[in-house]
Amino acid sequence: MTTPSAPFTPEQPAAPAKKGSALLKKVGGVVLAIIVAVGVKLGLPYLTGDAPVHAEAGECVTVTGPDNDPKVDTTDCSSGKADLFKVVKVIDDTFDVNQCGDQLSALAQQLKSDKFVLCLEEVPAK
Repeated sequence: MTTPSAPFTPEQPAAPAKKGSALLKKVGGVVLAIIVAVGVKLGLPYLTGDAPVHAEAGECVTVTGPDNDPKVDTTDCSSGKADLFKVVKVIDDTFDVNQCGDQLSALAQQLKSDKFVLCLEEVPAK
């Protein structure tokens, strides 16, 4: 007795891709690209540490870089680092560095839509 051969089944053609899913992928890709672009534009300075610092009175900061683009970082007041300043007061909603007076150094900063001046007193290096 012989075993009958398997029945012949023709191969089914592949189903065509749905147009809706291709459109959804394209729209999703565009939306993702926009989100990434906005995130880089708004968030990159904050991730890399290049964003202005809104220090509070009593905190210490280091100020480095050129006068037209200083880099300000908060730090421990007892660190003894060079270019170390103590924030004596913060004047909000202005760029007028003259409000700090003649005895203090002043640094105008902007953080998003907030503008402010840090009035600084130099901390002697140890």
